[in-house]
Amino acid sequence: MLDVIGTILVGVAMAMILTGMVTSMPLRLAHRLALAGIVGAWVGLAGAVAGAGALSDPVTVLAMFATPLVAIVALVVAFPAARLALNSVPLPLLVGLNAIRLGGVLFVLLAGAGRLSGPFPYLAGWGDFTTGALAIPAAWLAASDVSFRNRLIVVWNTFATLDLIVAVTLGLISRNGSPLQLIHAGVGTAALQNLPWAFVPTVLVPFFLVAHAAIFVRLRALSVDSGGQRPISIGDLGRAH
Repeated sequence: MLDVIGTILVGVAMAMILTGMVTSMPLRLAHRLALAGIVGAWVGLAGAVAGAGALSDPVTVLAMFATPLVAIVALVVAFPAARLALNSVPLPLLVGLNAIRLGGVLFVLLAGAGRLSGPFPYLAGWGDFTTGALAIPAAWLAASDVSFRNRLIVVWNTFATLDLIVAVTLGLISRNGSPLQLIHAGVGTAALQNLPWAFVPTVLVPFFLVAHAAIFVRLRALSVDSGGQRPISIGDLGRAH
């Protein structure tokens, strides 16, 4: 039953993220389709790798986790158009998508079923749940004109980012067979080797890390703009093409 719920939740989460990001970027139709195709191909690859049992190799897990992160960072750094496209995503959307992380409570349920063990499912699960719950008022703040909103969003974004960093770290050091294993506690993070849970480290976590970085950049830009500098405009995006 947990796998069925996880499959539905992960599928809905990836669909929401892709739809929200692609439709909010002022891109030409061809570029939207290309972006959707690239993301779809990566999701398909991640599913195939997990289905083949290759995620039992810790090196493969690290590669599948790091590849989208490195690719996105390289794309944003190398191409101004990509950077401007990411900056054009509404801040409330970047924040609000984190409500998906309410589903982190499923990690706790997997621990109860004996499919996860150690500190990972509890710290990562409740951390994600808290992040998701607070994302709702944080998204409201992002869409409001409250004077102190940026400070509160920074606090939330810092907590949410640290939650992912702690989760990734615990996942690495409690994974059986990992050269970095420090915590030996039963099955460790074995459930994340299999579908649908394998999409968490290979698709969802990389996206949310990028999203949190983008939120920090956006808040800094808003702070600079309040000092008199002009913000990035959609017109700039068109000229970057």
